[in-house]
Amino acid sequence: MTLTEYGVLAFSSLFVIVDPIATVPAFLAMTARDTIPQRLRMARVACLVAVGILAAFGLIGQWLFALLGITLPALQIAGALVLLLVALDMLRAQRSPVQGTEAETAEGATKDDIAVTPLAVPMLAGPAAISTVILLDAQAVDWTYRALLLTCVALVGLASYLILAISASGARWISPLAEKIITRLMGLLLAALAVQFLFNGLKGEGGLFVR
Repeated sequence: MTLTEYGVLAFSSLFVIVDPIATVPAFLAMTARDTIPQRLRMARVACLVAVGILAAFGLIGQWLFALLGITLPALQIAGALVLLLVALDMLRAQRSPVQGTEAETAEGATKDDIAVTPLAVPMLAGPAAISTVILLDAQAVDWTYRALLLTCVALVGLASYLILAISASGARWISPLAEKIITRLMGLLLAALAVQFLFNGLKGEGGLFVR
């Protein structure tokens, strides 16, 4: 896989699984009593925390799982199952409980600051996103690829902040129908990626694509 192909795959898969568009309704509900500056601050902190967590797991995730005796094929299969659960909910235009439950949203509505929990974790940087960044790091052949992965993590964090910031300002930049269509399309792409990870894990392959 070329560096360009890896970069496109890393950014697209991370953006799909972080899914900031689907986070918007919960974010607005949890910050209904807050001013626009407060919403913007919480969105900024949440995205920075999410980027930090994903970057950290991208750097030490493989070492941590190796320390626990977990092999790459086992991680690929486990990650594929988590991603598939999220993808199936996205195909139904629903936010997956893996990314955040209604109870967490309701609890967040009673908190003064929801930036770290539940917005950053688990809504943006949840188990599925963490699994994805570790699996992508496993495909990095050298530090150039790894640096590109970290750049993609940062870009996804920036894109997430821009989406939350626009919504925090009260702008309706996408219709509910278009949001559902986009969510279903992203769910289809995520399902395909999950199945690929599953095939790789079952065949014991380290590479992302089995030919």
